Amino acid sequence: MDLTYIIVTLVKLIIVFSVLMTTLAYLQWIERKVIAHIQLRPGPYRVGPHGLLQPLADVIKLITKEGMIPSHVNKLIYILAPFLAVTLALVNICVIPFGPEIHLDVLGHQINTWLQMTDLRIGVVFVLAMSAVGVYGVALAGWSSNNKYSLLGGLRSSAQMISYELPMALAIACPLLLANTLSFREIVESQSGYFFGFIPRWMIFQAFPLQIIAFIVFIIASFAETNRIPFDLPEAENELVAGFHTEYSSMNFASFFMAEYCNMVTVTCVSTVLFLGGWEPLFPAPWSDYAAPAIFGLAGLVSLWAGLNPARPKDRFTFPVVALASFGLAALFLAGEFVFPVINVIAMPLFWFCGKTLALLFVWIWVRGTLPRFRYDQLMKFAWTFMFPLGMVVMLATAAVVAVFPR
Repeated sequence: MDLTYIIVTLVKLIIVFSVLMTTLAYLQWIERKVIAHIQLRPGPYRVGPHGLLQPLADVIKLITKEGMIPSHVNKLIYILAPFLAVTLALVNICVIPFGPEIHLDVLGHQINTWLQMTDLRIGVVFVLAMSAVGVYGVALAGWSSNNKYSLLGGLRSSAQMISYELPMALAIACPLLLANTLSFREIVESQSGYFFGFIPRWMIFQAFPLQIIAFIVFIIASFAETNRIPFDLPEAENELVAGFHTEYSSMNFASFFMAEYCNMVTVTCVSTVLFLGGWEPLFPAPWSDYAAPAIFGLAGLVSLWAGLNPARPKDRFTFPVVALASFGLAALFLAGEFVFPVINVIAMPLFWFCGKTLALLFVWIWVRGTLPRFRYDQLMKFAWTFMFPLGMVVMLATAAVVAVFPR
């Protein structure tokens, strides 16, 4: 095997998982801050500037806590369950494409690589399979705890995930029919270009309005798949104490939260690839090339204004730092446009992909701070009497469109 290929793969592996682990840590901070502002609270702000070191403090606390293993549990399955949940959640990120193929000249070596760990021809099926198997982590945790609350949470999770996998699969089938491929990379490539020169050819704008409905079905089913409010019945604290992880503590307890946030990231990435064009820009060139500098420049101006008009004494120091960082990123994108084009070859696709993914993650957090929890009978009735028939109708209608108007 080519040594260059091995080195490039290892570098991508280190970068992807370093960024992913950092994202998982600070996604919790972002969620606490957003929900706090929704509820008119400050959120974490004591550990570091604006609470930015709170995730580090949480990690240290969980690592140093004593891991208690109750005497009545099935120890092998009890320990295996959180490991299984985290592993199956992390592995999906390996097949998600973050950008197109890039060509780099490094120390005289021509490197051609994709901004992706690996491209499976059946990447969509792989993600669905891993998501289906992922239910075992929660189910085994509930069963092995030998606790009635935990067992009920595990059984709820099994029924919920299996039920909502059906409408999710039907929604995913719609863009697959239009793209005629199971490869994530080829699905994104099929969404390049614009209708009438300005409407992006993203899946949600194709076969209107069928793909918009399919996207909504996919998003709702994703909330249930990731056990998020309003579908967090497996860990409903007002009914089941903490549900399937009642008997867990220390890093075993944290592993389930890591798996939940990782599943959130994976689902939003898949949504971006299947329905929102992946790394394809919202605007046609050359306008899309100036979107990143404009957004970061505006963020810098807003941060500078907040520093000059501080709400708290420390804001006069922290917000100017944020402003400088934002102006620096804007300058970096401008340098990539006019001085070092190789920067934008990598940075611009990542900007669009990450921007869409972060917007969807904000929706996930927004819903948690807004909607109440469903009753379990409402949850299951909604899946089988509304979501499943709607997903089936949309898939059949999309198949009819493809048959009548082949690409």
